[in-house]
Amino acid sequence: MEILFGIVIVTLAAGGLGLGLAFGRGPVRTSCGAADRLAAARCADCPLRRAAATKERA
Repeated sequence: MEILFGIVIVTLAAGGLGLGLAFGRGPVRTSCGAADRLAAARCADCPLRRAAATKERA
């Protein structure tokens, strides 16, 4: 029963993400992308953030 419940939860989550993409919300953000809206000191050593900062400077 627990396995069935887990499968249903994962399916609902994947379906929700798919619907968000289908209706134009944009791609799902990674943890670094979501933390980008927080204080500047958070995730300062994230390689994705460094790559984006380098890309903006160019």
